[in-house]
Amino acid sequence: MASHGASLAADFEIGSVSKGITGLLYADALGRGELSPGTTLGQRLPLGDCPAAGVTLASLSRHSSGLPRLPRQAGTLRRTLELMLRGTNPYGETLAELLEQARSARPGAPRPRYSNFGFELLGHAVAAGAGLNFRELLQQRLARPLGLGSTYAPATPAEARPTAVTGRSRSGKVMQPWTGEALAPAGGIRASISDMARLVQALLDGWAPGLAALDPVANFAGPAARIGAGWMTLDAKGREVTWHNGGTGGFRSWVGLDRKAGAAVVLLTATAAPVDRHGFRLLAEIADVTGTSPPAP
Repeated sequence: MASHGASLAADFEIGSVSKGITGLLYADALGRGELSPGTTLGQRLPLGDCPAAGVTLASLSRHSSGLPRLPRQAGTLRRTLELMLRGTNPYGETLAELLEQARSARPGAPRPRYSNFGFELLGHAVAAGAGLNFRELLQQRLARPLGLGSTYAPATPAEARPTAVTGRSRSGKVMQPWTGEALAPAGGIRASISDMARLVQALLDGWAPGLAALDPVANFAGPAARIGAGWMTLDAKGREVTWHNGGTGGFRSWVGLDRKAGAAVVLLTATAAPVDRHGFRLLAEIADVTGTSPPAP
């Protein structure tokens, strides 16, 4: 474990790696019997009889619910322009606002389609089934059991801790923190590299809550890429890699595991420069040392 320019306890925005954590919480709730794969959004959240109420949590966990990437009324173009020009947070909705967006949603045909909207709803539905809000669920079911003291989901910039790193664009512009009550399950969690190292070790050792989330259950982008509960699995030059990445206005993240080799890599950076290629390369190098080599062609 190493850091450059920040302490090992400094917390970063992990972006969509939050979805992997939400996947663990979903799988943990399944194991507790608090929900089933057929549980619908309407059975956990106050959505009335709108079309989205019939969407199953299982389909949300696999990005196959038919919900769009973002709510149609979210003003995506305007928010993107403000992010680019001013570095503002494009996400900041409350849970009440998210539910109102869901009541107006019209899910399309079930098919693989990456959806921030869907994962926001999934996380809040899982939390509601446990009688908690999402931030409480994160702490009680994952952070505290694993000793992840720097893992949390601030709803506003004021809730960021003194250890919070400031993110910057690729050109060096300071970016506004991506916080929001609605956002947390899909992209609003912050964590330190120490915490993420502890998490992946628990995943490799097999004692993390919701471990079944890592197991692929459906094709995602063709037969070469499969998905579990949020976690992607693909063949990387003969190795089976389970992974997720993340990106916010001023941060990038990558988490990858070669479970057969017992190897994992976590990269967190406080700049918007991509890190995926470095993550896959590092994981292959580490797996060559710690595990078995891929079969010869």
